[in-house]
Amino acid sequence: MKVNLQPALNDGNLDANQLNSQRQLGISISAIAENQDRHVPLNLCLILDHSGSMNGRSLETVKKAAIRLVDRLNPGDRLSVVVFDHRAKVLVPSQVIANPEKIKQQINRLAADGGTAIDEGLRLGIEELAKGKKDTVSQAFLLTDGENEHGDNSRCLKFAQLAASYNLTLNTLGFGDNWNQDVLEKIADAGLGSLSYIQKPEQAVEEFNRLFSRIQTVGLTNAYLLFSLMPNVRLAELKPVAQVSPDTIELPLQQEADGRFAVRLGDLMKDAERVILANIYLGQLPAGEQAIANIQVRYDDPAANKVGLVTPNIPVYAHVVKNYQADPNPQVQHSILALAKYRQTQLAETKLQQGDRSGAATMLQTAAKTALQMGDTGAATVLQTSATQLQSGRDLSESDRKKTRIVSKTVLQDNPPQ
Repeated sequence: MKVNLQPALNDGNLDANQLNSQRQLGISISAIAENQDRHVPLNLCLILDHSGSMNGRSLETVKKAAIRLVDRLNPGDRLSVVVFDHRAKVLVPSQVIANPEKIKQQINRLAADGGTAIDEGLRLGIEELAKGKKDTVSQAFLLTDGENEHGDNSRCLKFAQLAASYNLTLNTLGFGDNWNQDVLEKIADAGLGSLSYIQKPEQAVEEFNRLFSRIQTVGLTNAYLLFSLMPNVRLAELKPVAQVSPDTIELPLQQEADGRFAVRLGDLMKDAERVILANIYLGQLPAGEQAIANIQVRYDDPAANKVGLVTPNIPVYAHVVKNYQADPNPQVQHSILALAKYRQTQLAETKLQQGDRSGAATMLQTAAKTALQMGDTGAATVLQTSATQLQSGRDLSESDRKKTRIVSKTVLQDNPPQ
């Protein structure tokens, strides 16, 4: 397994006469499969809400979705199942799949009752997942349909950060319309997973399968993007680095002992891009090809039982010219629009919370136009519909708010649910 690492500036030319310039550095990163690569075992933990509000069709479809995943696991894969209401318990301890029928029977016996304590479910799920993380792709699916009424939301974030330090990926799935999108997004972002919205029970199986198919393509784990900047080049002080694909996430930056900057990427999928966008400022540079940064990726290869591997250093160049003409890069421009769509939607949500309905509607319209610019018609439809509702004096339903949040973070694969 190898790493494909492709940097590019949004504008490859730089004006030699400018004292200061700003550029966006887009970095595409993916794992490249090789013929001799062996299968990497999965280590999957399902953290499932079975509170009273899940009673009936909701819980039955979630159990069906979970059982379908058991059937898709390969020999050597690991599974654990944690369930929670106002308490949490381990339904299936972490184990290599040997008796799938017994596991399915345990899932089938699950009944709905009690309140909701997401943090306790998350705590136990991380403990189970950590038991099998060596030489595996370790991911959790956390599903809930409610607020964390019997728990502490700040504990959820601390547990998500703990999971990240263990190199565990957390995916969150909101079921129905009564879950807290802020909490589930923060958990997924900290765990470098995805936030999903299951609006109707019948969508549960499809969404579980989609996420499972994604983690089956993971080839490399515990990846970090490392980069050093040349003199006269610096990162933006506010929100300098973000991921824009497959989901948009603001990424924290940390400094290594050697002075380089590091950004945690988590799992890298085979032949599927992870796209990072860095906002940089450059001072005046002499004419010619000028190196402005060096980048590389540090990662683990579980298929080869190797950790701490590092790609060769790749320099990033700017073409500094005295007679400046822009040289735009379409792929990086697309990434800039994806990040703008997300941040514009965030600003709209903030204005709505402050009671500024007009301002929120205007920002949602702006985000809809940005989505159209990048060819994301599904997001444009959802965002414009929400803007129109606010302009007409109507409130956004919980479903509308959740659809708006989801389309701000990713490009929908299908037409948005109406």
